[in-house]
Amino acid sequence: MKRDHSVVIRAFSFCLLAMLWPVGNAAAQSEHTQQSDIGALRAEIDALKRLLPDQAHAMVDVDYHFSNLWFAAKNENWVLSEFYLNETRSHLNWAVRLRPVRKLSSGQELDLRAVLQGIEASGLAEIRAAVEKRDLKDFEVAYRRMTSLCYGCHVAAEKPYLRTRLPEAPSTRMIDLQPSPVR
Repeated sequence: MKRDHSVVIRAFSFCLLAMLWPVGNAAAQSEHTQQSDIGALRAEIDALKRLLPDQAHAMVDVDYHFSNLWFAAKNENWVLSEFYLNETRSHLNWAVRLRPVRKLSSGQELDLRAVLQGIEASGLAEIRAAVEKRDLKDFEVAYRRMTSLCYGCHVAAEKPYLRTRLPEAPSTRMIDLQPSPVR
């Protein structure tokens, strides 16, 4: 008596397929879920990016702190000068985190992180040294140099119309820029 093995093989194949189908189906569902999750995360990141202020907003803060730094130092309020110097540095870093690279009209990219590293190592370091020494003359020289460095960055970023100058008045109307009286 000869057996027809094809029937047995087909039955065995059907059983294997039935056993594996949920796994294959789960894998397909898992892949679909992962793709949906990635899409949802991308949409959420895009929504969060739209909530962030732009670089110009951060630079307005830099202007505020850097202007007040000038008047705090002119009043020889060195503690407040250090505060405004730290705030200037912090907000410059924020501006660069918001937009670390600028695309130029030539198609090249300007890496603002590298520019800021240079500014921190030169202009801001010179101002810090003058503030620590409590030396108004050195401060004025360092501050003027820093305004030139700022303008150099504006030019490099193809924004030469953002010309810098010494502030004419403090940005704050509420903070007393005079040093505290010695008690």
